[in-house]
Amino acid sequence: MKTEVPTIIESEPLLSRSDFKLDKPVKWCAGCGDYAVLSSVQNALPEIGAKKENVVFVSGIGCSSRFPYYINTFGFHGLHGRGAAIASGLKIANPDLSVWHITGDGDSMAIGGNHFIHIIRRNIDVNILLFNNKIYGLTKGQFSPTTPKGSKTKSSPDGTIENPFIPGELAMGAGGSFFARVVDTEPKRMKEVFVLAAKHHGTSVVEILQNCVIFNNKIHQEITGKNVRDDNQIYLEHGKPMIFGKERNKGLILKGYRLEVVTIGENGINEDDILVHNASSSDDALHYMLARMTLPEYPVATGVIRDYECCVFEELLFQQINKAKENTSIKTVDDLINSGNVWTI
Repeated sequence: MKTEVPTIIESEPLLSRSDFKLDKPVKWCAGCGDYAVLSSVQNALPEIGAKKENVVFVSGIGCSSRFPYYINTFGFHGLHGRGAAIASGLKIANPDLSVWHITGDGDSMAIGGNHFIHIIRRNIDVNILLFNNKIYGLTKGQFSPTTPKGSKTKSSPDGTIENPFIPGELAMGAGGSFFARVVDTEPKRMKEVFVLAAKHHGTSVVEILQNCVIFNNKIHQEITGKNVRDDNQIYLEHGKPMIFGKERNKGLILKGYRLEVVTIGENGINEDDILVHNASSSDDALHYMLARMTLPEYPVATGVIRDYECCVFEELLFQQINKAKENTSIKTVDDLINSGNVWTI
């Protein structure tokens, strides 16, 4: 058993995108947003500093969960909702690994909801990519835990009456230390966020607003459409003012206990009045508010919303193991077998 948690060592020679590509067909529907996510991950992996043999992708069940078949790394295709448990075991057993858990809105927050919140609260150093198309795609169009209330689907022909989860709210409610949101139409930003997620020390959750062209087409169009995206989403960057809009003249301020959208140049508002994003704050109150923002009152927040460094589960675990070893006379299995009340026949 290891006596300490090793650090990820940079690989030699340097890796490139082609090192993570496979010469085999990718079997998602034509136009699926998953293709853009796969490409962005392949672009991000050479920058995270892990050896190729130390990279592993784990998944559960769903369209997104075919991901390990389409990337040239080690992989594990698990059971529905159980990917987080498998990823936890891999990371604890071998902290050298760069572990990525691929999941969907149904896989992670319905059957896998228990595993999802507990990997987050433990803060195991695993990267979770949560594909959110707000529908069950693989099983042909049933409503999921993130489907908007009132939506008519194959399993809710009169409209769903359930309140949907907000993944960021759920992640931070579980004590999450890293949460980001990206859209599948912005591959450059996806790559940037994936690299930041990999560099985070602890559990990172990246919600990917992904389009299902067959069963929920254009579900995110109100924030991804070319004519509306600048006004309807805000890309957050640590240390930069929260400004958005086609003219870059809109921003967020804190008024009392609520965020408010303002226009720079109106009512005495100038750029100095706009909130500056602090993703690393230990207080997640503002991060909560940013993750919950929805149209039409607010733009949808994308980018890294929370990136707070705190204790990591496997490091504390190995500290306990080392301390236990120091305080016991039992060093091997033979010591254990021959300890206590023993006799010779």
